[in-house]
Amino acid sequence: ARKSLELEKSSDNSLYVSALEELNLEESSKTAKSTKKVWKTVVKVERKPPPGIDDYDQEQLKDLFSASIYAMDIFDYLKRREKDFKVDDYINRQSDLNTTMRALLVDWMVEVQENFEVNHESLYLGVKLVDLYLSKNVIKKENLQLIGATGLFIACKYDERIPPALDDFVYVCDGLYHGDDLLIMERAMLRCVDYELGIPLSYRFLRRYARCGKYDMPLLTLARFILETSLMDYATIQCSDSKMAAAALYLALKMKGLDWTKTLEYYSGYRIDDVKDVVLKLNAFLHKPKNNLKTMKTKYSHPLFHEVSKIPLIPSESLDFKTATVS
Repeated sequence: ARKSLELEKSSDNSLYVSALEELNLEESSKTAKSTKKVWKTVVKVERKPPPGIDDYDQEQLKDLFSASIYAMDIFDYLKRREKDFKVDDYINRQSDLNTTMRALLVDWMVEVQENFEVNHESLYLGVKLVDLYLSKNVIKKENLQLIGATGLFIACKYDERIPPALDDFVYVCDGLYHGDDLLIMERAMLRCVDYELGIPLSYRFLRRYARCGKYDMPLLTLARFILETSLMDYATIQCSDSKMAAAALYLALKMKGLDWTKTLEYYSGYRIDDVKDVVLKLNAFLHKPKNNLKTMKTKYSHPLFHEVSKIPLIPSESLDFKTATVS
């Protein structure tokens, strides 16, 4: 450490540092010029919204991480891919399962997601993998938790920088299964989806819509609460993820006394008429008693989540779509 300190003070080292600075400045200059050329090229392929609608992507153009010049194309592509991951009405084929058991499984998966402190995307992907697997395979009820744990295990490996270990998932299953059981199920689930894990998720669509609408975090969190609660509702599993996201945001807006906007209509691709049936389903499920499904409500009652689960629900009859306006 002392030698390093002496070297820092030496004149030779100062020259070395100066040379490095010069090199960095040169490289920065080259990069800046190159970036300018790129911007000049890409601006030509931008998609402009109609007059009167905020150009969110244009505003974010200087933020390289937002990939704003590709955002519309990316989300159009994700919407087109939704048909490849449709979940059919499988519960009647599952002689050992019912919708309540599925809801309990999702409630448990939310608890695991909280305990492991993994991304919400991992939860949504895990639930989607469970539904895709159950729509193609008849199972025994004693394997339901194994499928839920494996769905999360795969999702975390796909989405997390440092995913929980296999032993962690064995532990949260209270010793019901061994590590080998999860690995065998992992292979089966991956084969079931043909190793396709880039599945369009409602959570990502919701984040995009809220950003384009420039809504604050409390409103986005309320929409997330509605959307995450819907993961337990079997009645909505056949709805597309992009429509679920739009419906959750619409309901959150109504709960805050706000209207659907032309900006949201443009960026989501959904009019009020397109989402009204899903909105009614979401609102009905929020009103439904959930004596054994308390994880979600507890989670979103925390100050970290702006205590959105404490916000009063609105009666379904007050959701009058005939008089609904677009601002």
